[in-house]
Amino acid sequence: MFSNIKKLLLIILTVMTVMTVISTAEAKTPGERIAGAVSIIKEMAAQEDAETMAYMLNRAKGVAIFPSVVKAGLVIGGQYGQGLLLKRNSGNSWYGPSFVNIAGASWGLQIGAQSVALVLVITNDRGMEQFVKGDQFKLGGDIAIAAGPVGRQGSAATDINLKASIYSYSMTKGLFAGITLEGSQIEVDENANTVYWETPTSPEKALSRKASSAKIKQLTSEIEKIMRLSR
Repeated sequence: MFSNIKKLLLIILTVMTVMTVISTAEAKTPGERIAGAVSIIKEMAAQEDAETMAYMLNRAKGVAIFPSVVKAGLVIGGQYGQGLLLKRNSGNSWYGPSFVNIAGASWGLQIGAQSVALVLVITNDRGMEQFVKGDQFKLGGDIAIAAGPVGRQGSAATDINLKASIYSYSMTKGLFAGITLEGSQIEVDENANTVYWETPTSPEKALSRKASSAKIKQLTSEIEKIMRLSR
C-alpha cells in the first residue's frame, strides 16, 4: 500500500512540475517563432564547431527548430517548447512551415532550470513521416533520436552512419544537469498552423507548400548559409 501511495505522489508531482513549466513558457506567435529560429540558426552558424552540423543539414529530409525549450527540475523535471518544422526535398527546396510543440517529463539526477535552443535534424523518410502524419509521437520511443555530432568536418563526419532518424543540437542558457530528450513528445500546434496559413491546415498540407513567402524566406536563407559551411 505504501508503495502505491509513493507512486501516486510521484505521478502527482510529475504532473505538477510539467504543468508549471508549461504555464511559465510564454506563448509565441508564428512570426515570433520564425524570428527566434532565424536568430538561433545565426548563432549556431557562428560557432567554431558548426561544420558537422552543416554536414548533417546537407543530408537532412527536414529540420525542426525550437527557439526556446524551457526545462526545470528537482529530481523530477519538465520541459516545454514551441517550434516549427520545415521539409526538404531532393532538389534542396524547402517546404512549410508546420508548427509543432515539444513537451515531456523526466526524473533522475537533475537540478536547476534552463532555456534551450533546440534544432532537430531529421535524416530519413521515417523520421519525416512521424511529423507529416500529424500524430503525437515520442522521441526515443516511436522514433530513434541521438545527440548530433559536433566538430570540424572530416573523417568523423563522413563516417556518420545516420542510424538515428533525428539528431539533436542545442545551445543552453542557465544551469541544469542530467537532461535528455528521450521520452519527450512532439505534437502538432494546430492553432499556430491556422494562424500562419489563415485557414485550418494539416501538417501534410503545410509541408506540401513551398517555403517561398517573405514570412519564411529569411529562415530558409539562414539555414542554407550554415549548410554551405560543409560544402
